Amino acid sequence: MYYNENSILYLDGKWVKAAEAKVDLYSQTMHHGNGVFEGIRSYGSAAGPNIFRAKQHFERLKYSAERMAIKFPYSVDELVKIAYELIEKNNIDNAYIRPLIYLGANMKLITCGETHIMMAAWEWPPYLGDEALKVMISSYQRPNPKSIPIDAKVTGNYTNSILATNEAKKNGFDEALLLDSDGYVSEGSGQNFFYVKDGVIYTPPLGNILPGITRATIIEYAMELGYPVVEKLFVPEDMRGAEVAFFTGTATEIASIASIDDMEFKKDWKETIAYELFQMYRARVTNEELSESAVG
Repeated sequence: MYYNENSILYLDGKWVKAAEAKVDLYSQTMHHGNGVFEGIRSYGSAAGPNIFRAKQHFERLKYSAERMAIKFPYSVDELVKIAYELIEKNNIDNAYIRPLIYLGANMKLITCGETHIMMAAWEWPPYLGDEALKVMISSYQRPNPKSIPIDAKVTGNYTNSILATNEAKKNGFDEALLLDSDGYVSEGSGQNFFYVKDGVIYTPPLGNILPGITRATIIEYAMELGYPVVEKLFVPEDMRGAEVAFFTGTATEIASIASIDDMEFKKDWKETIAYELFQMYRARVTNEELSESAVG
């Protein structure tokens, strides 16, 4: 699914076939989860491939590494250049790009000084599909931010996401919505969360969530369109009577939610503020507006 015999990836300064790439089986990242990564999307357009907000993603990768005391001997500009070379070498414009900073052999519980970088790309449709989702409130909580850096994309953090997703699937749901340790709505297994009620867009504040780049983009677009956005703590019951709810994320893009447990949302997806934001997002990431202005 992720590569074939022709797929090329970037590994420690070299371009290698994905099928021939090797990693040390004693890597601290593999054994103890100390590594950091990003998820980035490239979109094809008349103006050429557009890696959406590439700089912000690589800046967050650097931040994540710093939070875990991982050496980061790369500049953001270098990584942006590599990402564009990567999709060119694999001849794909519409791509999901996965940079991973992983560590060398080390069984001690202190950050390994040996740093490696891998960057791969593949074609990947929206992670949660295109249909409205049936979501459950998970029995798993998001970790307390005083226990792990939840504002960083650390590989080991995602065991929590796997547990929540497994539980949701086992119970007949499409996805999980997790609460924080105080019972407030936090985020999905790998997505930020929004709901719209009485024309106001609500989303959990920073602090107990990953500060998503797509989340920030949607807030920016909503404000541009004049829709009020409120970042606040709220409990699941506060969402009752909402018009619509949705997830955002690079892999997910924007995914509509049909229900959360027994809560069903009132409006058809295509008649909501959320859908208008989705259309605006798709136009921007594909440079559609740029193409239209060029033609005009």
